[in-house]
Amino acid sequence: MTNLQERGHLLTEQVNPNSLNLDQLNALELVELFNHEDEKAVAAVAGAKIQLAGAIERTAERLHQGGRLFYIGAGTSGRLGVLDAAECPPTFCTPPELVQGIIAGGAGALLRSSEGLEDLAEDGESAIAQRHITQLDVVVGITAGGTTPYVHGALNAARQRGALTVFIACVPAEQVDFDADIDIRLLTGPEILAGSTRLKAGTATKLALNILSTSVMVRLGKVYGNRMVDVAVTNQKLRDRALRILQDLTGLSREAASFLLERSGKWVKLALLMHWTDLDKTAGEQLLSVHQGNLRAAVDSYKKEK
Repeated sequence: MTNLQERGHLLTEQVNPNSLNLDQLNALELVELFNHEDEKAVAAVAGAKIQLAGAIERTAERLHQGGRLFYIGAGTSGRLGVLDAAECPPTFCTPPELVQGIIAGGAGALLRSSEGLEDLAEDGESAIAQRHITQLDVVVGITAGGTTPYVHGALNAARQRGALTVFIACVPAEQVDFDADIDIRLLTGPEILAGSTRLKAGTATKLALNILSTSVMVRLGKVYGNRMVDVAVTNQKLRDRALRILQDLTGLSREAASFLLERSGKWVKLALLMHWTDLDKTAGEQLLSVHQGNLRAAVDSYKKEK
C-alpha cells in the first residue's frame, strides 16, 4: 500500500514535460495543448477495454438478478459517479435506487469541496453498511490516484458482503495495488496542471462510466437498435424525442405517433410493441414482462408464435 504522505511518484502527481511553460502560453496555444493531451484520455480507455468489458458483463448479470450498481468516490471522482448515476433515470427510466452515486461528505460535497473526508476509510465502510449492500450488488470505487482511504474502506466492506467490486484508478498497479474483482486502470499520464486530476484523469473516468452504464443498460434491454426506448417522457424535449423515435421506427405521422404514445402510458418501448403486434396495453406489458423488458426478444417471440 502506498504511503499516503509520499505520493509524488504516482503517475497522476508527476510533472508533465509538455506544459512546463503553461503560464506563458497564449489562449490558442492553451487550447491546442489541452486538445492534444485530452487525446490521451480516449487512448487510456481503449487500453482498459478488456477489463471494462468484463465489468459490463458481470454488472449486467447482477442487475438482471435484482442487484444494484453503486459508484463511490471523493472529490472529482465522487462527483463523476453521482453525475453518471443521476443521468440513468431520465435516459433509461430506471428507478433511482438501481444506479446510485455515493460521495464522501454527502450531497453537500457536490457543491463545496470536502476533500478532507476522503482520508476516512471508516466512512466508506459506513456508506456500504447504510445501503445494505448484498452479494447481488456491484460497487465501483473511483479514485484517480488510487490511494483514497474512503474508497478503499468502501470496497473492502463491499467485498466482505459478497458484492462485485470494481476499482477504477489512473495509476498503474505497480504504483498502487488493490485487491478488487475487476481492476480498471486508465493511464492518462501527468496532468497539464500537475496533480489536477479533474483534467485528463477526470475525462477518462467520465468516458469509462459512460461506457459502463450505457452498455449495462443495453444488456438490460433498455435500448432497441441505438434508440433509448425506455426514455422517461417527463418534459417537452423528451416527449419530442419519444415521438421522433416512434416516427422513425414505425413510419407513423406525428399525430398518430402521439396517439400511440398516449395509449401506451407514455412508454416508447410498449408503444412500439403495441404497434408491431397489435396487442393492447395490458397484453403488451405482460409480454414485455415475460422477456424482462427486452423489446427485441418480445417482438421475435410474438412473430414465432404467429
